[in-house]
Amino acid sequence: MTISPEAPAPQNRFTEWFLRGASHPTLRPQGPFTRPAATTERRHSWWRVMCLTGLDYFSTLGYQPGIAALAAGVLAPLATIVLVLVTLLGALPVYRRVARESPHGSGSIAMLSKLLSFWEGKLVVLILLGFAATDFIITMTLSAADATAHIQENPFWPESLGNHQVLITLVLLALLCAVFLKGFAEAIGIAVVLVAVYLALNAVVMVDGLIRVVTHPTLTSDWWSALTTMHGSPVALIGMAVIIFPKLALGLSGFETGVAVMPHIKGAPGDTEERPTGRIRGAHKLLTTAAITMSCFLITSSIVTTVLIPADAFDPGGAANGRALAFLAHENLGSTFGTVYDLSTITILWFAGASAMAGLLNLVPRYLPRFGMAPYWASAVRPLVVVFTAIAFFITWLFDADVTAQGGAYATGVLVLITSAAIAVTLSSRRHRQHKQTIAFGVIALVFIYTTIDNVIERPDGVKIAGSFIGAMIIFSILSRLRRAFELRFTSVQFDEIGQQLLEDCKGTVVRIVANHPDALDAQEYREKLQRIVDEDVLPDVHDVMFAEVTITDPSDFESDLQVRGEIRHGRYRVFTMASPNVATALAALLLEIQATTGQRPHIYFEWTEGNPASNFLRYLAFGQGEVAPVTREILREQEPDRMKRPHVHVG
Repeated sequence: MTISPEAPAPQNRFTEWFLRGASHPTLRPQGPFTRPAATTERRHSWWRVMCLTGLDYFSTLGYQPGIAALAAGVLAPLATIVLVLVTLLGALPVYRRVARESPHGSGSIAMLSKLLSFWEGKLVVLILLGFAATDFIITMTLSAADATAHIQENPFWPESLGNHQVLITLVLLALLCAVFLKGFAEAIGIAVVLVAVYLALNAVVMVDGLIRVVTHPTLTSDWWSALTTMHGSPVALIGMAVIIFPKLALGLSGFETGVAVMPHIKGAPGDTEERPTGRIRGAHKLLTTAAITMSCFLITSSIVTTVLIPADAFDPGGAANGRALAFLAHENLGSTFGTVYDLSTITILWFAGASAMAGLLNLVPRYLPRFGMAPYWASAVRPLVVVFTAIAFFITWLFDADVTAQGGAYATGVLVLITSAAIAVTLSSRRHRQHKQTIAFGVIALVFIYTTIDNVIERPDGVKIAGSFIGAMIIFSILSRLRRAFELRFTSVQFDEIGQQLLEDCKGTVVRIVANHPDALDAQEYREKLQRIVDEDVLPDVHDVMFAEVTITDPSDFESDLQVRGEIRHGRYRVFTMASPNVATALAALLLEIQATTGQRPHIYFEWTEGNPASNFLRYLAFGQGEVAPVTREILREQEPDRMKRPHVHVG
């Protein structure tokens, strides 16, 4: 039996349209990346899917060189080299391992949620979701702000329109919201064109810049003189580059998106969902090619922008602030080429915001509703789009649509996700007793922990924003768990062969179920249980009685399938056994299934739980057991308001 109550009837057509995709109370993720593995969905070559990742990853070239020059000054090229080494020797191996262990688009958060169970695992997931939200929201706001900078700095932009950085950024975000409200499907073909054109234009700018650097050796000598004068010996230069490189952490973005889009990759003919070997191989090619390509662009862009652009042009309000490569495109290749470059940059930055929104719409429904930590409407796309857009509006206003000011918050979100991935693969290697990999990934994790701490100390805005997201998630999660405490949480109830036979035995008879806490499981336990209930005048006789027992699994889980096993114990006692995060919901689901199958209203018999009712209810919320009898009845009442059609609950 599949349990799928309908969503509350909408009040009008707008409500029906707005909440389309929501289900209640059994929720299903509705994010754009949720079901790409369906047989009807077309999959693509890894290099085409790489362009979808590139909307986020490669678009950072629009602002990364300028932020690097502003943060590191003349040290930017050396610090960028350190960043590239960390990318290729650290982030890339970590995410290749993540791709192998989490090939269905869930990423490193799913790995940690599997490695950590119970409430501490859920808390870790909530914290990581807070940082992921920081990453994706700031991707939207920072990309839109940088697109605005490219619009306003273009020489063809009418001066009469004035300088409206915040307003234009809000308009771009509103357009993004409108696209998702109408219905957004990833167009990988468009992503391929955008990324190909954008990288080609950047290659032209950088080749031209390198030629100018080579043909004007005085520029290089001036930069080197400034570098050595300021920092002294080569050892000091390297040390300073290592210290400064965390400020350039924006160049590490895109790896989490890379594993999120994995289900779009075309696999090998023999792939299965359990062992998608071809898809994993394609993801490895995607991650490696993207990392090497981006590393080449990062180093080259850092050299040409640092050597060719005056330092004061990177300052806030300067012509190169947030748009260093666009500055070179206009200065060295003319306004026409520069405008084409601006249009390409604006488009890919806007689509990077779309990619980030898609990531949010994938992550939040994947976890929070399944944990019981979000209302039913959180499984629908449109309400979440409005919520995320409102948050993006607030962040844009808070940072005054300043690209540089948002860089720290963005880097924090990126670094925490990469650090969590490094920790996850370290724990996974340790669990698999892979000692060399454990040491290697442990060292990588320490590097990212250092990078994250340094970034947080230097620019605490990211932690403040992430802390706000985390705090809001925890508060709303608690309220949601309380509000949904009496929901029937199972998507289906399945019986094994003996359980089916016991179910057949129920037909045509009065169905009497005794709820029993599994202890010794000997004949004396069942005999004494029946005798106590008869003595308390709860059960009229002991004929045709069955037992129901629930073993608690992870009480922090909210939604799952229910597997019911039938057993004949000690030659006479018929027992339904279940493993569930929650006793009351399992018993209620069993009773409803028996009623639906047999057409009989079953009776269930409880003994009162000893102890304070309030503390017992808290035990139910936190540990899945406690005040079982009244909670079971309340769950049944919510499912069947008519008391004359509801299973009977007896307590003594």
